[in-house]
Amino acid sequence: MRRYRLAAGLSQEAVAERMGVDRAYISGIERGRQNATLLTIWQASQALGVRPVDLFDENVPKVKA
Repeated sequence: MRRYRLAAGLSQEAVAERMGVDRAYISGIERGRQNATLLTIWQASQALGVRPVDLFDENVPKVKA
């Protein structure tokens, strides 16, 4: 999720606002400390403008922050 967020030039706060969740929840998902539900994955994909399956693609190059 982080790589797509950074590629879109969005902050965690901006993605959280689009999803209707707290910024700390986005941070937790990105750090692997929070489990995402199917609904959350759907909301994240909509917020980032990608397909839900794209969030699971390990072959996408990582973006350096």
